[in-house]
Amino acid sequence: MRFKIDENLHPDVAESLCYKGHDALGVWDQGLRGKRDEDLARVCRLEGRALLTLDVGFADIRTYPPDQYPGLIVLRLSHQSRRHVMTLLPRLLELLEAEPLAGCLWIIDEHSLRVRRGQGEQRE
Repeated sequence: MRFKIDENLHPDVAESLCYKGHDALGVWDQGLRGKRDEDLARVCRLEGRALLTLDVGFADIRTYPPDQYPGLIVLRLSHQSRRHVMTLLPRLLELLEAEPLAGCLWIIDEHSLRVRRGQGEQRE
């Protein structure tokens, strides 16, 4: 799977995803640091990359309708440290094997996954 890793996540996240066979680029890899969210979302659509971010603004389905993206993953974590995020990556990888991501918004916390599909359909 192809991912774009937002600047609010440590570069180790992209490296770990690549190690597991995914194609992951960070915004820092392409000089996109500091760009507006709308610009980052447009790049993700153009490149066919799912966005992985801590930015809850991407969970707004009115602004970012899930069916218009290769996938949006918003991590809603109690701690946003590199270490804490890295401990959750194996779970994310398991979810990728079990759930379709294309056209969906995933909101992941330490205990659950919420899936929003296009047209407001939701699954818990």
